[in-house]
Amino acid sequence: MTAKMTFFPIGNADTTLIDLANGQTVLVDYANMRTPGDDSDPRCDLPAVLKQALDDAGRDYYDVACFTHLDTDHIKGASEFFWFRHGAKYQSKDRIKMNEMWVPAAVITEEGCDGDARIIRQEARYRLEKGKGIKVFSRPERLHDFLAARGLKVADRAHCIVDAGQLVPGFSKAGSAKAEFFVHSPFAWRVNEREVEDRNQDSIVFQVTFNEGGNDTYAICGSDVDYDTLSKIVQTTKRHGHESRLLWDILKLFHHCSYLSLSSDRGVDETVPVPDVQWLFETQGRDVCVIVSPSDPIPTKGSKEDESVQPPHRQAANYYRRVLDAKDGEFKVTMESPNRTSPKPIVIEITSRGIRLEVVAPTVIGTITSTSARAG
Repeated sequence: MTAKMTFFPIGNADTTLIDLANGQTVLVDYANMRTPGDDSDPRCDLPAVLKQALDDAGRDYYDVACFTHLDTDHIKGASEFFWFRHGAKYQSKDRIKMNEMWVPAAVITEEGCDGDARIIRQEARYRLEKGKGIKVFSRPERLHDFLAARGLKVADRAHCIVDAGQLVPGFSKAGSAKAEFFVHSPFAWRVNEREVEDRNQDSIVFQVTFNEGGNDTYAICGSDVDYDTLSKIVQTTKRHGHESRLLWDILKLFHHCSYLSLSSDRGVDETVPVPDVQWLFETQGRDVCVIVSPSDPIPTKGSKEDESVQPPHRQAANYYRRVLDAKDGEFKVTMESPNRTSPKPIVIEITSRGIRLEVVAPTVIGTITSTSARAG
């Protein structure tokens, strides 16, 4: 089986499906953003698309469902889509099971959330207390306190915890998955600096390395971290001599093409990144790489959207395009591919020669309508 990554057109929101070489599936975030019953809404019918793909594969589960953080644009509708172990009301036959959940520690420790966020939090807490079916990323003091209040120690649940700078257990480039996941964020010490959780800065960032035919292909999945957190990731990675852990052929863009993932200064026509973030993009991106922006279309200069504080930002996109031009790479926007009126999921296949970019029909994952080969 060919490994691939699928990026869904759901507006300023994230859902990415990673299919591994052995058939294992990792769903990164779930945000059903489409307006029900609105045929003019170009965003895809996410639950229908995902369930069709699962039906085609003869399964009703994901091996992993990763919730990078609890913002609505990463979890909307999750409480209606997934089977949750902690409550019978969330266990109807049409719900999709999660063999394992991945969450940042902030999901466990956050108080006061509601809706989808609360259901995901309760499920994560339930699984952590049981010690099954979950990986929690980082171990800040508040996680120690959470476990202690339930008569548990971190050591009792060490098999459920993965720290920044570690590989996620259960995956190997040498094994059938032909892939490994290296965790970059969150940092426990960064969480400890805050009195309350910061969803964006405490979110999950990881690199996945695929190996096909002896050739490594790298992908970075960023969530909504800003330039300061990215700088800390770069500095920490360099300090430990792990620069290869920030190589990328595929980069799922941070925070829907916000300039704040590059710098505090938006710029007039192009955002100038801070030095560490510049290194990440200009040095670590390999030739013929692809950046995918999970976002609405990039605004045109002078338009109403161009004045908005909300991403995507034209100035940030201009920087990414210039970087990619120098690498013979490609910048893809989920709500622009192949066009703005009828966007379709973006699929990148992992081959022994590198990556191959495809566009597929929106209702049948795997049906190719156009293909462009990318050597990597």
